[in-house]
Amino acid sequence: MKDQTRKLGLDILSEVPWGTHLCQFYDTKKDLIDILVPYFKAGLENNEFCMWVAAEPLGVDEAKASLGKVVENLDEYIEKGQIEFIDASQWYTKSGRFNADEVIEGWVKKLNQALQRGFDGLRLSGNAFRLEKKDWGVLAEYEAAVDNLIGKHRMLAICSYYMGKCGPWEIIDAVKNHEFTIIKRHGDWEVLESTGCRRIKDALYDSQRMLETVLDSIPSGVFWKDRNLLYLGANRYWLNSIGLNFSEEVAGKSDYDLPWTKEQADSFRKDDRRVMESGTPEYN
Repeated sequence: MKDQTRKLGLDILSEVPWGTHLCQFYDTKKDLIDILVPYFKAGLENNEFCMWVAAEPLGVDEAKASLGKVVENLDEYIEKGQIEFIDASQWYTKSGRFNADEVIEGWVKKLNQALQRGFDGLRLSGNAFRLEKKDWGVLAEYEAAVDNLIGKHRMLAICSYYMGKCGPWEIIDAVKNHEFTIIKRHGDWEVLESTGCRRIKDALYDSQRMLETVLDSIPSGVFWKDRNLLYLGANRYWLNSIGLNFSEEVAGKSDYDLPWTKEQADSFRKDDRRVMESGTPEYN
């Protein structure tokens, strides 16, 4: 459905076509306001039906108040039914648990209603803050399905993820399932775009810049190795914690080549083999 450009409302990304699926990583309430308020303001001004699914730290009342500060006639938009604010628990887990099919059907229903009422399309945002850890695997599958859905319809979406709840692999899963990633780095917002076939699972790895930027933003150590347990990469946090330069001192090396004791290297090797046998990455 990439046939019409829409104003996104953001200085860092002014226009996108219908069918664009974005994610935002945030730490504070202000982070959400910075991105979502101008995003929805642009949607209201451009005859789109808007749906803001809000969660902590920016609940429904504060989301509405924040948007009202920049949209003087917000009450008129609400009265005519051009925008809805809904608590995340009433959208994602209204049946008591997260049901991906139910949520996707809900988005389709909202889009069809919007088009029937004469709006150009659906602009939405969702926040996964209240989902439990056990729901993250299902959430990743849901985001992949939503990405496919949005790409075929007159829809725009920003999915918000709280950094404090995201481990390295949750972040990577989120980035893989969105065309654009909005993330704050050194105090400034940046937009990272998947290159090549953005809907292919390995799109993240085709963009070295995206990989490095996302992993360097994670406040915990991340590294990865090949099947021979030689280091292939690491993020800035991990390298700073051990005080080594990757390209000169770590790349292609094993733990026995690094300044660990033999006991430490043996322990790391044991951990690595456990990960290889389980096929599941681990982090603390």
